[in-house]
Amino acid sequence: MSSEPKARLAAASPQPQIGMFAQLIFGSRWLQVPLYVGLIVAQAVYVFLFLKELWHLVLHSFDASEQQIMLVVLGLIDVVMISNLLVMVIVGGYETFVSRLNLDGHPDEPEWLSHVNASVLKIKLAMAIIGISSISLLRTFIEAGNLGTTRSNFTESGVMWQVLIHLTFIISAIGIAWVDRISESGHRKEAHHG
Repeated sequence: MSSEPKARLAAASPQPQIGMFAQLIFGSRWLQVPLYVGLIVAQAVYVFLFLKELWHLVLHSFDASEQQIMLVVLGLIDVVMISNLLVMVIVGGYETFVSRLNLDGHPDEPEWLSHVNASVLKIKLAMAIIGISSISLLRTFIEAGNLGTTRSNFTESGVMWQVLIHLTFIISAIGIAWVDRISESGHRKEAHHG
């Protein structure tokens, strides 16, 4: 019988008091909201760019070469991948660092959102950057046949630097995943021993 009043007291007990300075620090996370709104505006610009490039592709599809069409399509894919990256940063970052979105049970809730944290977000971002870099490098390789001519947009050293930068992205992503895996296995060992 004495457990009933304790249960009522526990349910009715107020949240612990947070000091004014702690409230200020914790509340500062809301300063990120304009940054996410800005990224939404940037995504709208990318939608406009995509539609503009798609319109040009349709208009010039009969008088463009296969290589020109392929380059425009790769550009469209690049825009979509950057837009996907923006969605991951906007949704995942807001959920992780600002406030919960409370999308549980919503039919359009992204599958990855349920297990997103700062580490998962970093790895997803690194993989998206590698994908974007791959598309850009593929566009460069398609145009590489024109190297040394006036029609080329690239120099040999420019192509080399793009490859090195792409490899740096790959090595960085592997490093991030490796450090995350070491950290995760350390947390599992602590939980197992604790």
